[in-house]
Amino acid sequence: MPDILHRVGVNAPLQPVYRMLSRPEGVSRWWTRKVTGTAELGGTLELRFKNDSLIMHMRVEELRPLSLIRWRVLAGPPEWIGTAISFELKSNGDESVVLFKHAGWKEPVEFMHHCSTKWGYYMLSLKSLLEEGRGTPHPDERPASSWG
Repeated sequence: MPDILHRVGVNAPLQPVYRMLSRPEGVSRWWTRKVTGTAELGGTLELRFKNDSLIMHMRVEELRPLSLIRWRVLAGPPEWIGTAISFELKSNGDESVVLFKHAGWKEPVEFMHHCSTKWGYYMLSLKSLLEEGRGTPHPDERPASSWG
């Protein structure tokens, strides 16, 4: 199965990077402003996009402080259901490295290409948030196409 992979280096310690990835209030500052739910192991996050016409649910499947966050997609675009989204963190000198993976796509359909572009954008939103104090979460992001 194909996966979406991205690597981004962030000039920030691991603790704030982990916090922005593992808590609803952090995710709302780089991915989408509308995030609710429980970010604890086994909890479910709800993320809303496109004036609430797209609602996603993610189950928190793994949390290793300062090293890994992994979610399972329970609801959202049909191509996403059952896939896993993970953020592996590691230190590289003064830089924190985020290894992003959206795994388990059944096939590399055109929508996967779009999502890869958007994930890259959101990883740079996370970087901007941590380095400059401001991310560009949905709906503030720049669209990649008519899909958003």
